Amino acid sequence: MIYLVLLFAYQFYLNSNKDSGLDPFSTIIANQVNAVQNVLGYPSQLYNDVSNEQVWFYVKKQYVTRMVEGCNAISVMILFVSFIFAFYKGSKTFVFVLAGLVLLYIMNLLRIVGLNIVMAEHKEYGKMFHDFVFPAAIYGSVVLLWLIWIKFFALKHENS
Repeated sequence: MIYLVLLFAYQFYLNSNKDSGLDPFSTIIANQVNAVQNVLGYPSQLYNDVSNEQVWFYVKKQYVTRMVEGCNAISVMILFVSFIFAFYKGSKTFVFVLAGLVLLYIMNLLRIVGLNIVMAEHKEYGKMFHDFVFPAAIYGSVVLLWLIWIKFFALKHENS
C-alpha cells in the first residue's frame, strides 16, 4: 500500500511538471553532478533540452550523457522506503529511512558522476557501466540497507 501511495504521488509530481523540461528534482541532481565533476577536474556544463525533458552533460568539450527522469533514483528510493515501512518499528523507522535516503541520494550522485567520467575517458566501457556496474551498485546498496534493517532493527526484539 505504501508503495502504491508513493508511486502515485511521484507520478502526480511528474505530471505537474510535464511542460517545464526535466523535473525540478532531477535538475537539482544534474546541477550537483555538474558541480562535483568541476571540482574533480572534469570541466562540465549542462545543456537543458526542455522539449525532450532531459539535460545533457558536456564534459571535457564533448557531450557524454543525458539525464532523464529515470536517472534520479526516486523509483529506487520508493522501493527502499516501502520495504522499510513494511517492517515498521516506531521512530527508528523514520531515522533509518532518512539516513538510507541520504545514502542512496549520495550513491546516485556519485553513480552519475562516475558514468560521466567513464564516458569522457573510456567511452568503450560506457554501456557496460551504465547497464550493469552502476545499477548493481545502487540496487546492491538498497538490498544491503534492507538486510541491515531486518537483521539489526526489525527482528531485534523477536530474537532477544
